[in-house]
Amino acid sequence: MQEAIEHGEVFTRRWVVESILDLVGYTPDLDLADTVIVEPASGAGAFLGPIAERLSASCRKHGRSLLDAAHAIEAFDLLEQNVERSRELVTERLLADGWESSEVAKVVRGWIGQGDYLLTDHADGTADFVVGNPPYIRLEDVPDARMSAYRANCPTMGGRADIYVGFYEVGLRSLKPGGRLGFICADRWMRNQYGRNLRELVASRYSMDLVLVMHDVDAFKEQVSAYPAITIISNRPQGEAIAADTTRTFGPEQAKTFLTWTARPEQPQVNEPSYHAARLPHWFAGDDSWPAASPARLAMLEDLSDRFRPLADEATGTRVGIGVATGADKVFVVRREDADVEDDRLLPMAMVRDTRTGVIDWHGTYLVNPWSSNGNLVNLADYPRMAGYFARYSAELRKRYVAVKQPDRWYKTIDKVDHRLTARPKLLFPDMKLTIHPVLDEGGLYPHHNLYFIVSDVWDLRVLGGLLLSKVAEAFVSAYAVKMRGGTLRFQAQYLRRIRVPDPVEISEHDRAALADAFDRRDARAATTAALSAYGLTDLPE
Repeated sequence: MQEAIEHGEVFTRRWVVESILDLVGYTPDLDLADTVIVEPASGAGAFLGPIAERLSASCRKHGRSLLDAAHAIEAFDLLEQNVERSRELVTERLLADGWESSEVAKVVRGWIGQGDYLLTDHADGTADFVVGNPPYIRLEDVPDARMSAYRANCPTMGGRADIYVGFYEVGLRSLKPGGRLGFICADRWMRNQYGRNLRELVASRYSMDLVLVMHDVDAFKEQVSAYPAITIISNRPQGEAIAADTTRTFGPEQAKTFLTWTARPEQPQVNEPSYHAARLPHWFAGDDSWPAASPARLAMLEDLSDRFRPLADEATGTRVGIGVATGADKVFVVRREDADVEDDRLLPMAMVRDTRTGVIDWHGTYLVNPWSSNGNLVNLADYPRMAGYFARYSAELRKRYVAVKQPDRWYKTIDKVDHRLTARPKLLFPDMKLTIHPVLDEGGLYPHHNLYFIVSDVWDLRVLGGLLLSKVAEAFVSAYAVKMRGGTLRFQAQYLRRIRVPDPVEISEHDRAALADAFDRRDARAATTAALSAYGLTDLPE
């Protein structure tokens, strides 16, 4: 078992295997002798046993000999002992079903072989089904030569990937048109950086048909903390998708009822004590992090994404950005009395603490501003007091990466100051907050880099502020954002841009007034009620 652990094996329970085979459609009513199913990491045969039983039943049902299915299974494992154990298991099952020992010996040896699935030559488009539980191994834990070979053969395996990413890639490439892949595997690739290439591959070329999250389910014969999910992906254009989540009480009987529900397209959602599921019109596009939320909320977010435009929108001149990063806040971010510089070099700056009450309460912080109104760096000779101030901190400023790259511009901030932004009304968002927290600056302050901002050519920012104060807007950020300790959310530009909003001209006067009033009163509940009306929703799923 120690060797198995070192090779990333986690053995799957029988009912989980049966569920995956049902979900991909590998059932005895099909003439399975004419199909090809691939098990890329067979281990001790957790998948191969049920596969062989179903193939045997199909051959009986369709009047086929076992030799007709000589090419119906392709199974691989790195360890010779696993290959032998799998062959023994499959042989036992087939003999128990009454097949001749000579036929059994011939097909079993051809079905199951020793080899590295990721480095074996596979013809693309030859498999009808690919199923299994790929190994859980970090790529950096693999010997260097093999790691290089994996990366060369599997372009999706970027960064600090687990090797299961390569199993997805090779498995997907091997599918025939209409073929289906069903894995139980960690779902981290759907959200973290190393899964970006795999997300792009799936979103651009395949259909994510089902994601069944099983984080708390007793799905394996050993205790693991792998955040598993069953994913079903098919080689076809993206169609309807199912998102489902489970509790620790999900087991064999609950899996059967869930499978029954998946076959009833007239039922858009199901809520049982042990699982929740919803049908989505399609899965989420692109290589950015895919959302994490309850199935019902995912369905709502996908519906809103289909019906409404992004918050950042050229049509409304609505832009999301971040405040100025200096690279040396102790030098650049000051109170007036702490910096002997020319008055026109002090730019009033909005800080996170100025937004805490929900309205701007400016504490008198300034940016020592080295940028002219035309976007160029000022000449220090024209500002002797500022030149003297920077000279006192010259050693510290020149150590910054931005100064090392451009030593003659050693006193610049990392970001330029866009002076047009100062006077514009804007909504400000603290980077980290438990709940969404838009605050209106009527104009006059420039945001610090711990604040994100929204400006618009069209929106009444009080109305938009009401929408963004609502739990509907927060649901977008919560589904996509990285959550910090204690449930704190990151309200960064990349997550704010995920929010979808109605066209401002299509919001009724009543809803506009209600949103603006709720924003002024900082009433998130009233903002949510008005936002639901503006979005055409009856409620907000949990």
